[in-house]
Order: sequence, then C-alpha cells, then structure tokens
Amino acid sequence: MPTPCTAPGTAPGTTTTPVPTGPTTAAPEPADPRMTSRQKLVLALLLGSQFMIAVDFSILNVALPVVGEGLGFSLAHLQWIATSFALAAAGFTLLFGRVADLVGRKNLFIGGMAVLGLSSALGGLAGSPEVLLTARVLQGLATAAVTPAGLALLTTAFKEGPLRERALGLNGALMSAGFTAGAILGGLLTDLLSWRWAFFINVPVAALVLALAPSVITDSRPERRPRLDVPGAVTVTGGLLLLVLGLTRAGETGWTTPATLAALAAGAVLLAAFVRIEQRAAAPLVPTHILGRRSVVWGNTAGLIAFATETSLVFLLTLYLQEVLGYSALATGLAFGVLGIGTVVGGLLGGRAVGRFGNRRAIVLGGAVQAAATLALVALGTSGAWIWLLLAATFVGGVGNMLMIVGFMVTATSGLPDAEQGRATGLATMTQQVGIALGIPVMSAVVTAGTGAATGPEAVLSGVSTAILVNSALVLAGALLAGYFLTDEGRGPKDA
Repeated sequence: MPTPCTAPGTAPGTTTTPVPTGPTTAAPEPADPRMTSRQKLVLALLLGSQFMIAVDFSILNVALPVVGEGLGFSLAHLQWIATSFALAAAGFTLLFGRVADLVGRKNLFIGGMAVLGLSSALGGLAGSPEVLLTARVLQGLATAAVTPAGLALLTTAFKEGPLRERALGLNGALMSAGFTAGAILGGLLTDLLSWRWAFFINVPVAALVLALAPSVITDSRPERRPRLDVPGAVTVTGGLLLLVLGLTRAGETGWTTPATLAALAAGAVLLAAFVRIEQRAAAPLVPTHILGRRSVVWGNTAGLIAFATETSLVFLLTLYLQEVLGYSALATGLAFGVLGIGTVVGGLLGGRAVGRFGNRRAIVLGGAVQAAATLALVALGTSGAWIWLLLAATFVGGVGNMLMIVGFMVTATSGLPDAEQGRATGLATMTQQVGIALGIPVMSAVVTAGTGAATGPEAVLSGVSTAILVNSALVLAGALLAGYFLTDEGRGPKDA
C-alpha cells in the first residue's frame, strides 16, 4: 500500500494524497518537434557553407576551355583544374575529421573557411597555371577541413531523431543541388562576366560565415583530447590520393598503362595497410568497432555509389549536350537547373521518408527511382527534341538520388555518441568526396572504351549511352546490396 508523503513546501506531519510509486515514464517528444531560433540560425550558417563548397566542385567544369585559353593550359592538362581540387578534398577528409576532434570542430570549421576565402581570392587573381592549381589544391584542403567539421557540428546541434533527419535532409539537398548549381552558375559567370568570378564569388560568402560563426556556433569535441594516429593518417591519405590519381589516369590514358596500374596498386596496398594499422592503433582514426558496424559499412557504400553516379551523370550529360546537341556552356548549365530542383525536392522529402519508412527502405526506394530514371536516358538520340526526356529523367533521378543520400547520411551517423560523431561524419564526408572524385574518371574511361577510335556526335552518343547503362546498373546494385544488409533502423545483426 502506498505510504502517505509530504509534499514540498507543506508542514511536517501534513499528509497529502498518496502518490503511486510505480515506474515513471518521460513525457513523449512531440511528433513534429520544432527548431529553436538559434538552431535555425546554426542550420542556415552551416548549410550555407556546405552549399558553397558543393558549388566549388563543379563551378569551373563548364568553363574549363575558357580558363585554359586564358591562362595557357594545354588540352591534355586542362582536367587537372578539377582533379587537383578533388584529389586534395578526397585525400585529406578523413584526416581532418580526426583533427576536428583534436583542435575542436568549431576551430577547424572557422580556419577552413578562412583558407577557402583566401584561396578563392588567389584563384581569381591567378596569372599562370601554377598559381591557379595551387589555389585549387588549397580550396580542396579547405573543403576537406570544413565539410566533416561542419557536418559534425550539425549532427551534435540536433539530437538523433526527427530534427536531425530533417537537418541532414536539407544538408544533403543543398550539397547535391550545389553541384548542379555550380554548373549553372559557372556558365552564367563565364558568359556574363569572367571565369575569375567563379573564384571571387566565394570571398564574400566566406567573410560572412567568418563574421557570424564565432558567436553563433557552439563547439563540440570529445571530453578527453585524443591522440592523432599518424601512421593511419599517412596510409589512408596516401592511399586515397593514389587511388583517385590512378582512376584519373585511367580516364586519360586507359586502364592498362603502367602509370595507371602502379597508382592503383600502390593505393590498394596503402589502404590495406591502413586497415591493419587501425586494428592495432591505441587511438585509431576509425576504430574497428565503427568499421565493423553494418550501418557504417553499407550506409557508406550506398553513399559512395549515390554520389559517384549522380555527379558523373552530370559529366556524361554535359558531353551529350555540348558534343551531340551542340549546346553552349551557358545553355548546358541551365539545363541542369531541373536536376537541381529535383535534388532539392528529394532532400525536402528525404527526412520524412526516413522517418516514415526507415533508412533501408529510403535507400532502396531512392536507388530504384534513380536507376529507372537513369536507364531511360539510354534512349537519347541526336535530335534536339530529346531534351525533354533528359529534363524529365534528371528531375526524377534527382529526387531518387537525394532519398538515397539522406538515407545514407542518417544511417552512417546514427547510433553513435557525440564523442564519435567527428569520426563518423569524417568517414561519411570522405565517402562523399571520394564518390565525387571517382565517378567522373571511371565514367570517362567507359565513354572512351565505348567510342573506340571513332569520332563525331554519333560516336560520342554511343560512348555516353554505354556509360549511362553502367551508371544505372551501379545505382541499382548499390541500393539492393544496402537494402539486403541493413535493417530499417540502420543496424544489422552484427552491430554491437
């Protein structure tokens, strides 16, 4: 029988109504929790910086011939304007994700934004190929620092649940939309002003972020400062650099050249060494218990394929629009606006889809939609009327791609404490950067194999169609594999 209790503030000996002593439960969270004003400001600041970084991946792509003519790049070396950025961004992301835990994510985010602003100014003022490539490498290093730090700040600002899913959905939408927006913006700036404004446009955005971030963002890092795993950092960075370099060389000179084979083999050896080092390291970059989680492994696999296929599809369709249909750089960029709209729609729906259907179903659904839309592009022909199929298919494919990406981001960062978010987001960001860096050279190699020695619009169309078919198959395979090995909560049977 319950014992009478004294209520706070009542006189001793005064009894009150008996209070049940059974187990108590916390009040349930609202089904649709709302962000505070501060969270909205933090979200806007972090998403704005991530969008700007995504734009940098593609803003020069449609302007490469103009840049090369202005600075004297040879045709063979022109692609290094994009590759130098991608190499630095992909190779150093995991390292900087760990550095963020050491020096503080806020500090690394602000420092990276400062480097990004200064390197963008350097690129806009470049008067030689050497200076421009230096600026692009520095931009890539800044991206490798800002992206995982910003994503870790985002995941720790919103606890796991509907708000984090919504924030990651918006982040994924803007990251993917930024890649297509970069193509549009690059065409506009090049035609209306100068290619140099593709660099200068970053400067005021970086300055605004630097002015607001110190007072708006709350820092987050583990309570105990971890040690840096130097052998792990050296092997994973070197392995990723060599892997991206080898795939880039494969797109240029073929898969069987000595330089390509040597780079790919050395990259594979270093990455294998990295896994062995992490198993024995006292303070590993990526602990084996994280690498052993199915949610991490298969979530990142789905993300790698999603980013590699969609960004390389932009490259393939750029070839189609300019080499087959004869579009200008500006018209090509504008055509990708529909894809950008699709990714924004998919990002807005992604968080809700994950919340309603679960991570696994969101990834499978998104991958199936993207694969079907991409497969429809195999029907493209040499007539200008095919532009309507391209616009419809890229819109639908953009929606599916973002469902897959949001499912990947939620899966790869769920079920882990805040102290390990730097590692998890660093790994997820590395997946994103590597996917973007690898997709284009791989699909370029497929196009080259498909065209053979033939030239002209028909040959280009043949190679592009072959690559589109491969692209669609990769998306479907990745989504189905992730769907098989994941559960709806993103945790498989082998998870701890």
